[in-house]
Amino acid sequence: MADFAKPDVPRFSVDVYQNEYLPEGGSQVDAIVTVTATGGGTLGGTVPAPGFPPERPSAAVAVMVDCSGSMDYPPAKMRGAREATAAAIDTLRDGTRFAVIGGTHVAQEVYPGGGRLAVADATTRAQAKQALRRLNAGGGTAIGTWLRLADRLLSAADVTIRHGILLTDGRNEHESPADLRATLDACAGRFTCDARGVGTDWDVKEVTGIASALLGTADIVADPAGLAADFTRMMETAMGKEVADVALRVWTPVGAALRFVKQVAPAVEDLTHRRTEAGPRAGDYPTGSWGDESRDYHLSVTVEPAGLGQEMLAARVSLVIPQRDGTVQNLGAQGLVRAVWTDDMAASTAMSPQVAHYTGQAELAQVIQQGIDLRKAGDFDGATAKLGRAVQLANASGNADTAKLLAKVVDVVDAATGTVRLKTRVTEADEMTLETRSTKTVRVKK
Repeated sequence: MADFAKPDVPRFSVDVYQNEYLPEGGSQVDAIVTVTATGGGTLGGTVPAPGFPPERPSAAVAVMVDCSGSMDYPPAKMRGAREATAAAIDTLRDGTRFAVIGGTHVAQEVYPGGGRLAVADATTRAQAKQALRRLNAGGGTAIGTWLRLADRLLSAADVTIRHGILLTDGRNEHESPADLRATLDACAGRFTCDARGVGTDWDVKEVTGIASALLGTADIVADPAGLAADFTRMMETAMGKEVADVALRVWTPVGAALRFVKQVAPAVEDLTHRRTEAGPRAGDYPTGSWGDESRDYHLSVTVEPAGLGQEMLAARVSLVIPQRDGTVQNLGAQGLVRAVWTDDMAASTAMSPQVAHYTGQAELAQVIQQGIDLRKAGDFDGATAKLGRAVQLANASGNADTAKLLAKVVDVVDAATGTVRLKTRVTEADEMTLETRSTKTVRVKK
């Protein structure tokens, strides 16, 4: 197994948490797979990633700023966008390729222009911030055109990490949903993208859908004054990414079938439909770019029941980077999901604490979305029931951040039982914040 002299070589490890015992006739196996990347700028880790060069990988970033007419109402939005983009540019690491795109019903290169990327240094940062003064509000919104320009610029760079940051304050009114969907399908796997909505006139499902398709994060910045701090955090995170295009490869034996694969921490993201076939009984699930971080995934497998006392491998999980030439870079870490049949009722009925925790967190995200949709539709009894269940789940799992957001939408009578009353007055910002952040989870204490 290869190792390298420099301390910033990325290292990956895989840990599996499950109750492998099934009752007679049992066929469903659930496991939480924790993937941890360390060594990108820090020491640690257990499994070096074979084949990585010792030098720090390069990156390219495109910042897409909404310049539609609504960004002037109030003027603080456009001003906040300029300041936020300037803060993000200041956070760029020397040598990073970058561009700024102004987005309306068309996409325009604000800096550097000419279909190219600039290389970050003191001079280009100053030039870029000077160019931001030309950003003015006017025109419509066609987000797909922004993403396609970002893709063209980023794809021309010979770099490891390609990342976008997208800011919008409105709905995608000058482009059909089908056109945006086609753009997201075309860009998926080519670069990651964080999306932010400023103010309260944008569509939550639209912005979160962009981030989901491009394996980034989504959030609301209700007050434009908070944009600069948020952009700085996003860029710092992007600059910390070291490894791109990592896939979770899951192999199952004959007679076993995957029910689903979901990321469950730091946020819920269903990856099941993103499977790419990777040989006999194996499939790859994209996870995007990695820095120093840890994420949890929930795998659920259906197996053919075996006799009491028998044991089988239900799934094997490994980490790979598929190459464009069809080869695969194996990152050297794997985990095994097992199934063992027993007549010990205590063993077979015990639920893994990790599986139980994240099953609840996935349900929490689902019932919040259902509750908000019912509230918007005027079904207040249904909304009360769903949001009450959300309060109960947030309380049981210790998800304090989500509990606080829920308390702005409902009056909590009894958190343990989920007894709540809908608030008669809820600000649009509070409701949108709850909806946008509903998928964020808390880690299980292992």
